[in-house]
Amino acid sequence: MNAPESGRPARMIPLPLPLFPLQPILSRIVRRVAAENPSMFNRLGPWVGADYIIDPINLPFALHLRPDREQPILRAVSRRALPPHAAHISGKFLDLLELIDADLDGDALFFSRALVIEGNTEAVVSLRNALDDIDGSIAERVAGMFGAPGRAALTAMRRAGERARHKEARA
Repeated sequence: MNAPESGRPARMIPLPLPLFPLQPILSRIVRRVAAENPSMFNRLGPWVGADYIIDPINLPFALHLRPDREQPILRAVSRRALPPHAAHISGKFLDLLELIDADLDGDALFFSRALVIEGNTEAVVSLRNALDDIDGSIAERVAGMFGAPGRAALTAMRRAGERARHKEARA
């Protein structure tokens, strides 16, 4: 890389992250969770089929979720081209992961501004209630879909989250 005349290295222009390799994995996950938990759609009420953006702010993409009985959608999307949505939920990836399993208090995250909700809050509450009705850990079920590597990755992510929380608590 050539240095410009200012003496500083030239900046690389970041290219968009190719998201297509994630799509089959995310699709498999959402289809499995929907098939194993059909009663969760009852808790969604009028929000079955609504579009949600789940935005892990420390990852280079957002997730588009549509909890639909027949054709559930979970796909990675660019933040520059978000689809129309009823609600946008953003926070750190590990916080969002723990929210899925009700390991963290969503209200506490919201009021501490670690979780940001935009759009229809009724849709978000309905989604939260639907997830609460699922028995067991969604994260562990998903990790189990990928065998030992999936379980090891989940364990590593949870440990990283614990370390981060301990570090924040000491700060």
